[in-house]
Amino acid sequence: MALLSYFNSVSQAMLQIFLLGLVGFVLVRKKILLSEAVTGLSSFLIGVAFPALIFWQLVTKFSFSLYPDWWIFPLASFIITGLGLCVGFLFSLSVKDARLRREFVSLVGFQNAGYLPLTLLAWIVPGGYRDILLIYLFLFLLGFNLVIWSWGVYFLSASKLKTFSFAGLFSPPVIAILLGFTFVSLKLNSLIPKFILQPIELLGNCSFPLAVVVLGATLAELSNYKPEGSGLPSDRQSHKPEGSGLPSDRQSHRPFEKKTISKLILAKLIVLPSLGLLFVSSFRLPYLLGLLIIMELAVPSANSLAVIARKYPEEEKLISQGIFISHLVSLITLPVFLALFHWIALR
Repeated sequence: MALLSYFNSVSQAMLQIFLLGLVGFVLVRKKILLSEAVTGLSSFLIGVAFPALIFWQLVTKFSFSLYPDWWIFPLASFIITGLGLCVGFLFSLSVKDARLRREFVSLVGFQNAGYLPLTLLAWIVPGGYRDILLIYLFLFLLGFNLVIWSWGVYFLSASKLKTFSFAGLFSPPVIAILLGFTFVSLKLNSLIPKFILQPIELLGNCSFPLAVVVLGATLAELSNYKPEGSGLPSDRQSHKPEGSGLPSDRQSHRPFEKKTISKLILAKLIVLPSLGLLFVSSFRLPYLLGLLIIMELAVPSANSLAVIARKYPEEEKLISQGIFISHLVSLITLPVFLALFHWIALR
């Protein structure tokens, strides 16, 4: 009964996320929300709202005495990413096309580490525990963002980068984490007046619904391709703004990689969370840490891969399909694995 009850609660949370994401999806498909608007919302989320949430949580909830093992979470992100890349490599051994193989490995190795867990935690975890898990999540993202925007970019670009820019590592969320650490270390957080903290909190709280609306809008853009032989029309606009992170028109007629996508779903949404369940149950990790690990292993592929893929002249072959399909399938697999974790943890 505990297993079924928790599955139902997570499924209801996923349904709410789906309905909220559907708002963004429909607005884009009906062309009420254009590509420029999606880009602007994404920039606001990544550059303002999400960093505000991170900074507020750290300066009001975090201290090095409360979280002496804070370094475990960036380390865990390195290990989880490494595991995902290894599983992706093993499943891609039969893939002959080098570009397709790199994209497959990236889709398995890099997950939607921030926005989906952020919103899901807000709905399935009680308030006090939610604050702790959000701190865990932000610390986890510190390691994840450093990897995907350094080695991930290098790998997906086929090692064609001539120079490496350290500035690329310091995305707004990473800057917010480092700034929060600085304020806490120097005890400056206690000097911030409430009339400044409260607007930051309100701004940060926009991240919860906005992240899902942007996700749905992005998936709508990624879904606008015409699989070869499908007979379906493609309504992709011919004018995408530079830097939108969305696939270009020249990719709208690529064939649907059914076999490769099936392998991706198996590796990403079945094998990885199954390995996580085996690990968590074997070592009897604390509940909240185990929940974060299983969630990060069970979420679908990272939207950021579409942004990275767009920056290079080679036509992407799998990224858009992989992100879109993995998010759809995760509506079923994610509640299943979270419910299994809950059942195992309470035994």
